[in-house]
Amino acid sequence: MARSPFRSLTPSSPPAPAEPPPRSRPAFQSRWLKRLSSADVIAPLAVGLLVLLVWEIAVRITNTPSYLLPPPSLVLTTLVQEWGQLFPSLLVTFKITVIAFIAAAISGLFIAVLFAQSRWIERSFFPYAVILQTTPIVAIAPLIIIWFKNNTFLALVVCAWIIALFPIISNTTLGLKSADHNLVNLFKLYNASRWQTLLYLRLPSAMPYFLGGLRISGGLALIGAVVAEFVAGTGGRRSGLAYQILMSSYNLQIPRMFAALILTTGLGVLIFVVLTLISDFLLRHWHESAVQRES
Repeated sequence: MARSPFRSLTPSSPPAPAEPPPRSRPAFQSRWLKRLSSADVIAPLAVGLLVLLVWEIAVRITNTPSYLLPPPSLVLTTLVQEWGQLFPSLLVTFKITVIAFIAAAISGLFIAVLFAQSRWIERSFFPYAVILQTTPIVAIAPLIIIWFKNNTFLALVVCAWIIALFPIISNTTLGLKSADHNLVNLFKLYNASRWQTLLYLRLPSAMPYFLGGLRISGGLALIGAVVAEFVAGTGGRRSGLAYQILMSSYNLQIPRMFAALILTTGLGVLIFVVLTLISDFLLRHWHESAVQRES
């Protein structure tokens, strides 16, 4: 009787692929220069510069007061002048966002694996994940802050974690259930265990879905952190960008408020770009969404 090949299967059993030859530095630099000069980069920059130019000209022509709509040049000047106060707040918001995002990624992956292992578990608990996602964070943030009254930072992290959790659960669960049924039947034919099927089939199949969920959750974690900071209204050294925006609006320091908004938006764009690069790096050799083909 033939012996099942899956019983002795270990992570180190596949033969190690041949290492590709090292890339030369000029070729690597040429590749990055080609990316930076592509239409995907130049087109958004051109549109952004055009919008800023129109904004600047319109404000100058109409003599709009700066407390209503400041010109981009004034916002940039204010950003430079207030950098000493805004940058520490940026670090606080960034710290809350990263911790909440990592916690959401780990817990979301674990919950999705549990859902994929049992349909009854998914049917019993997935509706509560939907309820957690659809409940406005503004409504429950004050309650969370009261519960963690001795640790406001942890309360802010929990609020951001709640916002960022659902896309990872939803996307990863869908990916784990989207494995090719022919391959699933093949694994069953060779008597592969549940964990072997999960490790060697379902998790690799769910990788693009999981990475897509991470890109969504990165921005949502930032939104959750900012909303929680608005509700908490914490000042001092542990204040984030939301507090700076709030105080600037109260004092009609609109250029300073726009400067803080630019930092918040820039942080969100940076998070998305980093996660996109990580996704492309992990999928570049085998998934159609990241494989580069010559046109």
